[in-house]
Amino acid sequence: MHIPRTVTTAAAAAAPRFAMYYDQWHTASPSKDAMAGITHVITAFASTTLFTSDPPGTYTPFTDVSTLRSQFPDGTKVCMAIGGWGDSAGFSVGQKDDTSRKLYAKNIASTLDSLGYDCIDVDWEYPGGNGEDYKQNPNSGKTDEIANYALLLQEIKSAIGDKELSIAVPGLERDMIAFTSEQVPKISAAVDVVNVMSYDLMNRRDNTTNHHTSVKGSLATVDKYISLGMDAAKMNLGFAFYAKYFTAQGECTQPIGCPTVSLEDASGGDTGKSGAVTFQEVPPVLASGKADTDQGGQWFWDSATSYFWTWDTPDFVAQKFEKIVKARGLGGVMAWSLGEDDASRTYIKALQTGLKTL
Repeated sequence: MHIPRTVTTAAAAAAPRFAMYYDQWHTASPSKDAMAGITHVITAFASTTLFTSDPPGTYTPFTDVSTLRSQFPDGTKVCMAIGGWGDSAGFSVGQKDDTSRKLYAKNIASTLDSLGYDCIDVDWEYPGGNGEDYKQNPNSGKTDEIANYALLLQEIKSAIGDKELSIAVPGLERDMIAFTSEQVPKISAAVDVVNVMSYDLMNRRDNTTNHHTSVKGSLATVDKYISLGMDAAKMNLGFAFYAKYFTAQGECTQPIGCPTVSLEDASGGDTGKSGAVTFQEVPPVLASGKADTDQGGQWFWDSATSYFWTWDTPDFVAQKFEKIVKARGLGGVMAWSLGEDDASRTYIKALQTGLKTL
């Protein structure tokens, strides 16, 4: 049956999402004109432990909601992120049983209302284990989180009503402990938006080099979630406004598979042999980067420091729109984080350009 061009589905008519994290460590004031297309700005982070008590603790954002709202285009939703890397203690308490989940959700809802937020982003890294404390608090003690994660999200969504619930989810398959074929459909049904952290695909737990973000790596992450039952239209593809470096052992002539020194100690701590540098800081070494056209990532081995560098470029950003966002029917994109882009807003502009192609 022929359908007139003027008739579109709600999904087709909806503008693509463009979510931007705005973190408390990089607070350069955005120019409203430069923020065109941003649909969600997400302040990071509220502590997870604030919501476990009755009454809840008090969250004081680093910037108030009304001020932040005035810095973005009309209609941009202002969201509160809870958690982040290294903060999951409150989630672990909140997810335990029906009573704790209801209290946690009620406290989130009241905090959103009192501060004027439009939405909540649950940044639990990572339910089921593999968080920062995985050596001290092993995954074997967190198996209850696998089933309870979706239950907690259901309670939060029920408590906040019409306000949006988004989640940040891991990019590495080894970290998708709670994202099983049984649980993912429940997780997907409970939330409105899924912010896929399709970066940090190499971290200090690795002992050979790889791109921390790439076209092929990001596509593999997205395809894994889709295969598990995640609704593609709810997913935002993630972009990182920073480069990462890892100390290699000896010369590194290719981006994949060079051995590294020990990047993590026996207790899971950082040995100081790896790190991240924001595009705001523009490390000079980035000018020497090489494009891995097979994987779709930028890299460089610095012989002076033995650092293996890995990052994204505007060209690979464009490829991700074509080969992932469009090809897989994703609902939009997100980036970490606003204040980490360079002075010319190179990466915000690259995302804005990509969004115009959708």
